[in-house]
Amino acid sequence: MQQTRVAGVRWWQALDPPIYLISVLPGVAAWLSTGSTGQPLFQVALATLAVILLQHAINVLNDVSDWRLGADAEKAHSWARFHRLNLRVAATHGNISLLAGCLLGLAVLVQADKLWILAGAAPLVLLGYLYNSGPRPLSYGHLGEWVTGLCYGPGVYGSLWLLANGRLSLAVIPGSLAFFALSVALLLSHQPPQIETDRQAGKHSFAVRFGARQTRRTARLLYLVFLLSFGGAVWLANLTMAGRSAFMLAAVVSGLAVLLSRPSPRRILTGATGVIVATLLLQLASVSGALGQHVSRTATGATTADSMRKALPRFDRRLNEEPGYDRAESGNGFKPGLRTGGSIRADQGCVHGAISV
Repeated sequence: MQQTRVAGVRWWQALDPPIYLISVLPGVAAWLSTGSTGQPLFQVALATLAVILLQHAINVLNDVSDWRLGADAEKAHSWARFHRLNLRVAATHGNISLLAGCLLGLAVLVQADKLWILAGAAPLVLLGYLYNSGPRPLSYGHLGEWVTGLCYGPGVYGSLWLLANGRLSLAVIPGSLAFFALSVALLLSHQPPQIETDRQAGKHSFAVRFGARQTRRTARLLYLVFLLSFGGAVWLANLTMAGRSAFMLAAVVSGLAVLLSRPSPRRILTGATGVIVATLLLQLASVSGALGQHVSRTATGATTADSMRKALPRFDRRLNEEPGYDRAESGNGFKPGLRTGGSIRADQGCVHGAISV
């Protein structure tokens, strides 16, 4: 192993920040689908951070397992290389991140008084840990890809959606299916270049079993499932027409881009991010515009009423100065037989009529 050691691996190279979008996007999508604001939104943000820590732990432990079992010796920016092949230090790094993510997620559930979400989330966190741990990690068997889908679909998106919405509903299903499909598509798009080393290490990945061509075809299909399922979540959410239109346009462009090219982790994440961010931005813009118009109409109405209330005393003073007006002797303010200006009658009816409205 020493001859494959690469010196000078930087932390951001091993980290590969864009890959963490797969943990950020479910949080954004859960917020978009539920429209949560205030404290629930803050709780979703903290829980998303906990998911990022858990993903980081799984990534580090995955590099440790692959290096130990010989499946990822060609990976230049491995966390094992960053820690200079000290696998014990690398494993400690991963376990600390795992513990931090679990504690933060638990704290959020306690603060939100929603510990019941643990009934579904805890087993899936355990599955995520077993994906890369033990003498024979789940990632080396036939179910590794589907375990990933369960963790990110019902596990991550489902838990964040429940945290934001506060109650169980069938509306959580389309989004959970969407992120199940997206996470598996992302994993499959990563596998074809590693077929030979995975086979030599005894890793029975989807690509090893079915080949690169079938793996890429399945990744494209699953990305389309993501778009259709997330479309269902958008339809069930209380979005504006602008938000829904933005999703449809972005989904068509993104779907064609993935279908007409060779799927890769970066392409799939870029496409999914574009769809969700475009939907979110147009939704926020339309809601802000509608709110601005409402505030403007309210302010205009208040200003008009205020101006008329100020005008009424001036009108009364005009009547007091007008010959023929006697407030004390006539209910309508005019003595019979004396001059009453038609313009004054019209003004009086107009102003008092407007105020009563």
